[in-house]
Amino acid sequence: MLLYAIAFLAGIVTAISPCVYPVLPIVFAGGASGGRRRPYAIIAGLVVTFILSLLFVGWLLDRLGLSQDFLRKVSIGFLLLFAATLLIPALARAIERPLLRFSRRPAGDLGGGFLLGASLGLLFVPCGGPVLGFITTQTASLTGGKRVGLAVAYALGAALPMLLLALGGQRAAGRMRALNLQQPAVRAALGGVMAVSALLIAFNVDKTLQTKIGDYTPFLQKAERSCYTRKQLGQRCLTSQPASASASASALKSYGPAPNFAGISDWINSKPETVASLRGKVVLVDFWTYSCINCLRTLPHLKAWDAAYRKAGLRIVGVHTPEFAFEHVASNVRKATRELGVRYPVAVDNGYKTWDAYQNGAWPTEYLIDRQGLIREIKEGEGNYDDTERTIRKLLGEPEQAQLASVSDQTPTHPTTPESYLGWERLQRYSGSEVVPDREVPYKFPRSVPLNTLAYDGLWKVERQRILAGDRARLRLHFLAQNVYLVLGGAGRVQLLVNNKPVRTIRVGGLNRLYTLLRYPNLREGELELRFTPAVTAYAFTFG
Repeated sequence: MLLYAIAFLAGIVTAISPCVYPVLPIVFAGGASGGRRRPYAIIAGLVVTFILSLLFVGWLLDRLGLSQDFLRKVSIGFLLLFAATLLIPALARAIERPLLRFSRRPAGDLGGGFLLGASLGLLFVPCGGPVLGFITTQTASLTGGKRVGLAVAYALGAALPMLLLALGGQRAAGRMRALNLQQPAVRAALGGVMAVSALLIAFNVDKTLQTKIGDYTPFLQKAERSCYTRKQLGQRCLTSQPASASASASALKSYGPAPNFAGISDWINSKPETVASLRGKVVLVDFWTYSCINCLRTLPHLKAWDAAYRKAGLRIVGVHTPEFAFEHVASNVRKATRELGVRYPVAVDNGYKTWDAYQNGAWPTEYLIDRQGLIREIKEGEGNYDDTERTIRKLLGEPEQAQLASVSDQTPTHPTTPESYLGWERLQRYSGSEVVPDREVPYKFPRSVPLNTLAYDGLWKVERQRILAGDRARLRLHFLAQNVYLVLGGAGRVQLLVNNKPVRTIRVGGLNRLYTLLRYPNLREGELELRFTPAVTAYAFTFG
């Protein structure tokens, strides 16, 4: 039951995050523009469609061949219609007239309120945190009943602040009536608020507010990120703080016996290894993938430790668990391993068996295993390399005063545009024309591309994990970063322009891999335009 309470609280946090701000005036105006039961009807509609969106809508749209933002556009249309009924009383009467045959109550009270809430529920889906991510993407870790239960708890939590706001709008409307304010003027004002808010959502202001204002919710998400929650959702609990420099090896936390390497289809740079065969060594297991910039920034440290401590008993094993389809090809992994200068063993984990055995959740993640086969440290993500190296030295019994490996830490410390996927499955920061999955169709740039969003132009085929360029294919990205990277494949050229000025042209060919597009001495904001020759593919942007 505690997990469902955490999901409920996570929903509340979601409902007060900055990305929800454009929805709030609509809830307020909706509650103020109807009868006493209208706020409850609005929230009921929001909860129903929000739950359906979490569980089924994306799958259904895919099966019907509709774009993933189809219902978003329909919902915005309904919001504008509701606003018009408040601004134009004759229109409201014309819409209500045929509905009066089916109900004794005014059509705008319960039915209209439910439909308004249902529209909001579909628009509300992009605003979420960790628990929402587990509900929508980690279905393999959850049984059907638990997933539905979490979705319901999360939706109810998100609905609570909305209900209070709708009731506040209703109370405000009652005070206006008590003051004998002119009702047509009040209705027009509420309709104006709703129309402006709907237009802000249509132009993706809801997607940019969080970057402009700054997200204050991570502090409130501690329960979501707790060990209890991670374990209940099928992930391993991580230490919140690295071990102190003065702590001995025996004082390090034990996470239990290390799982064996399961389901490995190929071994690179070595014969097949097992955790038992490595007993007596200190082992670092690194989960990585060769097109991940976070993993690539970790490699220099891993290679330095391999060179410095191999003779002392350290063994590094890279577990290559693929993210994209091309990373499943063993020959691609072999070539990338060779080109990246990786000399330690690499296990090809195409079936995610070892990933699941370790209850892993991210690239990169390092597991330090002592000589008895116990996991003594887990580090998820980049940074804190000196702390990891000190733990390696402790487990090896090396002198603590010796100099650490001199590899500069390239982990970004400044804010950047979030990782942005280009295929329809995880296309989140998109502000262009309607996406049609798996068909080559023409796209058109919007008048402007908001910060941290992208758009397509020309002929594109938007596939599940990638986009395939056709004739006159272009892409625009409004970025905030010091360095910009893009995973590319196929064969051809990509011309780069920043703020409409040509920068250079990249030749694409050979192994599908990560390309460095831009590299600046300092943090920079700009609009990047890419012009593709046909048959070039692109997968995801990352930033540094």
